[in-house]
Amino acid sequence: MDARVGLVKEVVGSVVNVHAEVASGHPSTAILGDERMGSGVVIDASGLILTVNYVVMGAKRLEVTLGRGRALRAEIAAQDFDVGLALLRVRRQGLPAVRIGPSAALARGMPVFALASTGPRERRVAGGVVTYLGEFDAYWEYLLDRAVVTSAPNPGVGGGGLFTLAGSLVGVVSLNLGEVGRTSLAIPTECFEDNRQEFLRYGRVVSRPQRAWLGLFAEAVEEGVVVAGLVPDGPGARSGVREGDVIVSLDSREVGSRRELYRGLWQHGPGERIALEVLRDNELRLVHVTSGDRADFYKQIS
Repeated sequence: MDARVGLVKEVVGSVVNVHAEVASGHPSTAILGDERMGSGVVIDASGLILTVNYVVMGAKRLEVTLGRGRALRAEIAAQDFDVGLALLRVRRQGLPAVRIGPSAALARGMPVFALASTGPRERRVAGGVVTYLGEFDAYWEYLLDRAVVTSAPNPGVGGGGLFTLAGSLVGVVSLNLGEVGRTSLAIPTECFEDNRQEFLRYGRVVSRPQRAWLGLFAEAVEEGVVVAGLVPDGPGARSGVREGDVIVSLDSREVGSRRELYRGLWQHGPGERIALEVLRDNELRLVHVTSGDRADFYKQIS
C-alpha cells in the first residue's frame, strides 16, 4: 500500500458506512435489491456526506455509521442521476470532514489510495496509481466527460473516497472495472464542487439541460449498438424497443458507438419523440420512442 499509515489514520474517520432500506415498490429494486450497503465521505463538519446515488435512490430509511460505531439517521439532501452522486445529511455537528482537492491536479502514474467501508465498523484501504483520465461511458446510459480510473481496486462498497498522498479527496469511488476488479472508477470531486450551491439549494443540478432517457442497457457491436437489456416499464420498453435490437441510427444519424448514441439522445429532453432505426430479425425497422426522465422514473416513494 503506497499511502503512509499516518495519512490513512488522518482521513479514515471521515469515511462512513451507509445502510439503505429501499421501498419494495421502487423500480430500482429489480436490479439493485431493497437493502443496500455503501460508503460515504464526510465533506462538511455540519453533517454533509457525499456518496454514490445507486446506493441510496429509493431509500425509505437511511442510516450512517461513523468510524467509531455511532449510528445516525440520514436523509437525502441532493441527487444527480446523470453523474451518479448523492449528498446525504445527518443532524450532527463537528464531524471529521475531509479536504476536497481538484482532480484536475491528477496525472497518469500519480499515486493515490481508496478508502471504503466493508461494514458498519470496518474500513479498508487500497493503494495504486492513476491509470486513465478522460471520457468514460458505460452500458446504463452513462457518460462522464472526465473520469478517474486507478489501479487501486475499490476496497469496500461503493461511495468511498479516492485520496491523493497529500490527503485531499479527489474522487468518489463508484465501482470496480473488469472481471478481476484490479481497477476502479472514481467520479471526480468537481462534479460536486462545480454544482455545490445547486445541490444545497435545489437538491439537484438545475443549470444542466434535462436529458432524454430510454432505460436501455447498451453494448457496442460492429453494426451499431445492441440493446442488451431494458429497464422494466422504462420508456424504451414501453415504446416497443426490444432486447437484441441493434440501434443503427438516431434521428437519421448513424450510431456507431455508445458515445454517439448518448450524445444524440441528450440533444433531446424528457417527453420528446425520438426516431430509432433498429436492426431486428435481419430487418431494418423504425421505432418511435417517447423519452423519459431518469430522475422522475426513480423518484423517492413517500
